[in-house]
Amino acid sequence: QVQLVDSGGGLVQAGGSLRLSCAASGRTLSNYQMAWFRQAPGKEREFVAGVRWSGSSTNYADSVKGRFTISRDNAKNTVYLQMNSLKPEDTAVYYCAARRSPMTRTSPDNYDYWGQGTQVTVSS
Repeated sequence: QVQLVDSGGGLVQAGGSLRLSCAASGRTLSNYQMAWFRQAPGKEREFVAGVRWSGSSTNYADSVKGRFTISRDNAKNTVYLQMNSLKPEDTAVYYCAARRSPMTRTSPDNYDYWGQGTQVTVSS
């Protein structure tokens, strides 16, 4: 079992920044794919960014490329999402997720463990 705890959300003005954290516990995460998803009211959960726990490979949704950065700290068992130049359309609940495979996938159906979510609200 893997437990994920999301934190770092909040209210920010457009153009501002936030950093989300995902603390993982329960077992070693080598060979796992970690990702951030988000879900706005009335919309489906969508992929935001992903990173392999081992290695440096990352990938991003087109809507956040150049503004968001995903990273991990293996010593702290934590994954981060640095969000800059935030826009009102980034408003959503953000979820950390883990997949028991290093292969990159962007569908939430492919992920095995989820954090509880953290609310991000960007005001115009």
